[in-house]
Amino acid sequence: MTPLDMPPVIEAPSPNFNERSGPITMIVLHYTGMETAEGAIARLRDPAAKVSSHYVVAEDGVVLRLVDEDKRAWHAGKSHWRDWDDVNAVSIGIEIVNPGHEFGYRPFPDAQIDAVIRLVASIKERYAITRGNIVGHSDVAPARKRDPGELFPWGMLARLRLALPRPTKNLMDPHWTESGFLLALERFGYDVSDPMAAIMAFQRRFRPELIDGEIDAECRMILLALLLPKPQGDD
Repeated sequence: MTPLDMPPVIEAPSPNFNERSGPITMIVLHYTGMETAEGAIARLRDPAAKVSSHYVVAEDGVVLRLVDEDKRAWHAGKSHWRDWDDVNAVSIGIEIVNPGHEFGYRPFPDAQIDAVIRLVASIKERYAITRGNIVGHSDVAPARKRDPGELFPWGMLARLRLALPRPTKNLMDPHWTESGFLLALERFGYDVSDPMAAIMAFQRRFRPELIDGEIDAECRMILLALLLPKPQGDD
């Protein structure tokens, strides 16, 4: 893709950060999950809350920087992805303003997604982050989180090579048992200590039209394709 310029950023410093202990290799996308943007931003800047993110993207596309990229923001909590148990140490966290499932989950406006795309593209290029390490909060903390949720347009990011595509071509069913599927899911990157939560997080990300926690042929085919060197989707 043609490199996209970093969107304009408004500085809104949060005191909630510390030093990194690893290189930047991931981007984690969240929704704010609060009733108002103002409330979410205030909490991310509140020392007592002990949470933060590097960026917040408002519904009108305005981007705030709360924590410098070279610092460890406190956005992922207890989390795991692939070889990392301290996701905060190696990731940049982006909070996307949306009330979330508890307060009236709704589609993300075009202006907001345009800003997210420019921000993700800039970060990905600067740190040479792979598409497989651009993930949602629910991917790294499946037992606790559902964000950014099934309405987030991952397909749009995938077409710009900013996320892995949903495989759609040359799909084959490996007929894994449940334990075989979970082993494959763990190999792909998920924490499977809560199997149902891990399956639903996978579905929310790669098969959002049906999130039922059931391992079916479509889930097996999608996961097998994702484990191949080059997943083939509509990107």
